[in-house]
Amino acid sequence: MSTFKKALLQLHIFVFLAGLTAPIGNYIQLNGLMLVLYRMGITTMAAVLLYILTKNKTKTDYRVKIRLMGVGVLIALHWVCFYSSIKLANVSIALVCFSSVGLFTVILEPLFTKTKLVLNELLIGLLSLIGILCIFQFDVHYREGIIVGLISSFLAALFTIFNKKLTNNIAPQTIQTFEMLGGFLFLAVIVILSNASQYTSFVLPSKSDWVWLIILALLCTVWANYLMLSSLKHISAFTLNVTLNLEPVYGIILAFILFKEQKYLGISFYVGISLITVSVLFQMLRVVRQQKSTNS
Repeated sequence: MSTFKKALLQLHIFVFLAGLTAPIGNYIQLNGLMLVLYRMGITTMAAVLLYILTKNKTKTDYRVKIRLMGVGVLIALHWVCFYSSIKLANVSIALVCFSSVGLFTVILEPLFTKTKLVLNELLIGLLSLIGILCIFQFDVHYREGIIVGLISSFLAALFTIFNKKLTNNIAPQTIQTFEMLGGFLFLAVIVILSNASQYTSFVLPSKSDWVWLIILALLCTVWANYLMLSSLKHISAFTLNVTLNLEPVYGIILAFILFKEQKYLGISFYVGISLITVSVLFQMLRVVRQQKSTNS
């Protein structure tokens, strides 16, 4: 198997695991902030243990570690907004909003890298946005959840771009360890300050929540993030984020099966998800054509 094909396989396994995170999060009764705090706490413990045991790690100075921890803060904020969107709306709406990551990436990536704005990528991203606007316009009771979901997507685009700049010279295990540590420490400070000001109270998970949190942390975070960071060595950030538009497909199918959410979604939702699906197909065709032209 070629390096590029292996990277694509890793990417699609990661996307499937990412699709599981929303339904699992819906089962957990904690709010978005506490859910992500525990998820990142468990993930950090596992990542640090693997970092100590693994030989596949990169020695980095403290400045690089600080940058990695800063990206971890962006990941933490993205997750908090993502799960808050689920609580404010539902799994399907939060996942559809996540598809706007491709549009945010194509706009933001030229600002942080030396790449040029690609018109075709912008048009594909806009097609996804039109799909979201269809839902926003007609399903008014989901608007708050959609806004929070779009903020989540903006943050996801940012941390993916920064990860792309870091993956070339740093081992995935090193990246994951310090990013998770940075995100966890940031959220821990937020929770401590919120608890001290009585804005929110510290909540312990139930027994069933602990089970779902462990699955979410180990399977859908530690392993999934390793696959994502490995694939980023050989594919672009935009390809990653547009392929991530398949996440709503996996997650929405599960939400329909597990939570019967199709009962609460109108025709505008299906129009929107159809436009998003078309944008995914267009991008995958572009990737295949580019790869063929490179090999020829």
